[in-house]
Amino acid sequence: MIRRSTLQAISLAALLMLGASACQPVSAASGTLPAPTVDAPKTAVHGEQVAVLAGGCFWGVEAVFEHVKGVHRVVAGYSGGDADTAHYDEVSEGDTGHAESVQVHFDPAEVSYGTLLQVFFSVALDPTERNRQGPDVGSQYRSVIFYGNDVQQRIAGAYIAQLTAAKAFPAPIVTQLVPLQAFYPAEAYHQHYFQRHPYNPYIVYNDAPKVAHLRQLFPELYQASP
Repeated sequence: MIRRSTLQAISLAALLMLGASACQPVSAASGTLPAPTVDAPKTAVHGEQVAVLAGGCFWGVEAVFEHVKGVHRVVAGYSGGDADTAHYDEVSEGDTGHAESVQVHFDPAEVSYGTLLQVFFSVALDPTERNRQGPDVGSQYRSVIFYGNDVQQRIAGAYIAQLTAAKAFPAPIVTQLVPLQAFYPAEAYHQHYFQRHPYNPYIVYNDAPKVAHLRQLFPELYQASP
């Protein structure tokens, strides 16, 4: 008898193959992006740091980072607006100042902040699209790096400048670099959406290709089970 976990693994593999063939990866990069020349060194001491990133619908960005080694937890949520408007029904109107975001909890002894940004720009979004990603349009889907400290600001700013100088994308990068004021977790039904609804048509067409692209470009970082 085939165990349920085995069936789930087979189903996920088939889904990733289907997603990869369904459409091209969302990134506008012509190939694998270079690693950041400015980055925080990996530490010898295990701990936890947090990155907050926005790049379209948070389902797909969350799914990408849940499959990155060294990432221990990812939370979908909202950043850029006030607490009293950090609710999906209001954010989806596009006038709250919030962007759909993810809070990435990672161990800097396993993966660096710069590497997370390399993954972000390579597979999670098209950083040349302003106030939209794919089929989703509105300021709530804008591309933002919410930096939590001076080190993150320096690394992110340097990487955007590096990619711009290298002409890594066919159009200017419009990703915003903004200080993090607050992060508000989204409603429970939005959390781990890719894992809980793998056959949702939106997931299959828009988000499965991102995870498949991650596995293709960064096999050393990819983990099958979040």
